[in-house]
Amino acid sequence: MTHRALNIVPFVSVHNMMRLVNAVGIERFLTELADFVEADFRRWPEFDKTPRVASHSVDGVIELMPTSDGTTYGFKYVNGHPKNMREGRQTVTAFGLLAEVGNGYPQLLCEMTILTALRTAATSAVAARHLARPGSRTMAIIGNGAQSEFQAVAFKALLGIDRLRLFDIDRWASEKCAANLARYGFHIEICGGVAEAVEGADIVTTVTADKQNATILTDNLVGAGQHINAVGGDCPGKTELHADILRRSDIFVEYPPQTRIEGEVQQLAPDHPVTELWRVIAGEVPGRRSVDEITLFDSVGFATEDFSALRYVHTKLTLGDFHEEIDLLADPDEPRDLFGMLHRAAAREGAQL
Repeated sequence: MTHRALNIVPFVSVHNMMRLVNAVGIERFLTELADFVEADFRRWPEFDKTPRVASHSVDGVIELMPTSDGTTYGFKYVNGHPKNMREGRQTVTAFGLLAEVGNGYPQLLCEMTILTALRTAATSAVAARHLARPGSRTMAIIGNGAQSEFQAVAFKALLGIDRLRLFDIDRWASEKCAANLARYGFHIEICGGVAEAVEGADIVTTVTADKQNATILTDNLVGAGQHINAVGGDCPGKTELHADILRRSDIFVEYPPQTRIEGEVQQLAPDHPVTELWRVIAGEVPGRRSVDEITLFDSVGFATEDFSALRYVHTKLTLGDFHEEIDLLADPDEPRDLFGMLHRAAAREGAQL
């Protein structure tokens, strides 16, 4: 790269993200992305870690999620506004950036609305690969909104899930989910309630969006040996599970200082035992210890997962024309002469400064 190109940053738009995912194939994309997520969990001690910086309002939340491994820095901007759906908008939108730590220059600017859905599903499946019973084939998905199909395909790609039991309070959402997944070889049943969906499921995924203390899953519905993938509770005051489920489950989390504020475990005492997922992946502690154990992945999403996703996409830019170049940074001929750069630009445009 020449000096004159230092101002150019690759940008992956929504259009190009969709082209990239379709070119790779969504199951392969999720599988490869999961490998990046798992690899970064294995080197967890290398990362700067902090709970996401959140700005809460009555309507939702806007968050920044930063991290660095000492060589590369990454962050994601993301919102969560449950009411948006009623206005024809996405509940969650996001974009992210990678930068070189050594000089601070961005390496990638990327849409992350689609990519967040992919990395959330990939992370859930990575956790289940270590925590669910071997041979699990049936998954219940409670809440059939924008994330549900990604979860289903990720669990199929990584664990071989081939039977889905769907429930949403809006039956249209379940029908939408079933229609979108029809081509992927699942046996799909749309259920009339949570109890019907959960009965006989090896894995239960809850992915609802209401910003309130909700009880989507009650203790009497959870049986021995099930793995619970709790995705929807991801900010203070937002939960999906009855606290009694937590008390009889072995709980696995990403980053305790964040999860204790935002996750299902916010319902429990601050010292309630939890296990960090990275320690299981790194082989430091066991995951599932028996076929009857109830395991719970209290997923709130953490910055390293976004870092992994951005890192993965960055490696894919060599495959073809899946990005555009944007003039993001000022790059004067003489770094100390930024004002002179304005003058020269004015002269080229025949304007006065």
